[in-house]
Amino acid sequence: MRSSISSSSADQGQSPRLTASDRPGVAQPVPVRDIPQQPWARILLGALLLLVAATGAWEWYWRAYGAVPSYRDDDALWARQRRRIDAGEGSATVLVGSSRTLFDIQLPVWERLSGRRPIQLALDGTSPASFVEDLAADPKFTGRLLIGIAPDLFFSGFEYQRSALPYYRKESPSQRVGKVLSMHLIEPWFAFYDPDFALMTVLRRQPWPERAGLNRMSVRQLEVMDADRNDHMWSKVVTDAAYRQMARNIWAQDFDGPPETDAEKAEDQRVLDAQIERTAAAVAKLRARGVTVVFVRDPSAGAYLAFENKYFPRAATWDVLLAKSGVPGIHFQDYPELQGYDLPEWSHMTQESADRYTTALYNIIAKRVPPTDGSRW
Repeated sequence: MRSSISSSSADQGQSPRLTASDRPGVAQPVPVRDIPQQPWARILLGALLLLVAATGAWEWYWRAYGAVPSYRDDDALWARQRRRIDAGEGSATVLVGSSRTLFDIQLPVWERLSGRRPIQLALDGTSPASFVEDLAADPKFTGRLLIGIAPDLFFSGFEYQRSALPYYRKESPSQRVGKVLSMHLIEPWFAFYDPDFALMTVLRRQPWPERAGLNRMSVRQLEVMDADRNDHMWSKVVTDAAYRQMARNIWAQDFDGPPETDAEKAEDQRVLDAQIERTAAAVAKLRARGVTVVFVRDPSAGAYLAFENKYFPRAATWDVLLAKSGVPGIHFQDYPELQGYDLPEWSHMTQESADRYTTALYNIIAKRVPPTDGSRW
């Protein structure tokens, strides 16, 4: 039987529209719809102008806030510096550690004093133990190694940026090209490109109703990064009292908590001992290969220093690390010239202080820990 629609079309003198029932076993054809004529060039131009306006407004907002363009310190940027050793700079001075090593040691100052620019491999919020092991396993590295020690990170084994090493080992050609393009076309020009200024990050920071586990403040933007990972403190931390206090409040979240149980204390001690043992083993491999190694305890101040002294006392941590590894250590409290610097949020130096600190630290290391091969740090 023909459908009523087909019959109606035939009755009106139109070509009958065949349906699936008229063609057993034959698929229904895909309908074709004409695209109406539109001023596509003007539409495209309008969309482009809207994009430019929105991007410009977002950039203007963050510039007014005090943001400046900064290279994004992601795994790809770290990998670029790590590959310098693979590319023939194995005899260089390499810096590993956490954010204090990254903020406080200024590469241009070090280069002016030694004649060679170090390779900066320190990472925010990350114990350097895994990276010391990586260098110990790499026969191409034969230079000098400075290991920065931030007690709460090193002795707890915390690794916020633990993905840097796996990324470096497996980075694809397309990922390398993407980073190169980003470093040339985006990062040097746009202040808003920092992850702290991303729209979704900003939305998460809004005063939403509190929910369990979601009311903890995340670390905010504190630094400005160069292409070779030379780093310095963002001026807003220095000049904006409210922003500086917010940074302090973020650190203070970890300063006090409920008393630890005996089991928790035992686990903390196990981790601490393991961190020291694995680092000492890696250092022994490096020294056997002729690498000169030094530990550096960069300054901290205020409530942060009090927290470190309480939970990571020097006698139970730093002194044990030096004894187990058998290499020299430079502790800021032992040298008047490594004290008295400006640490606005208790943990990192201003750029001006970092320049002076780098000079003082370099002179101490060069005098106390001369490289075994007669080279300069």
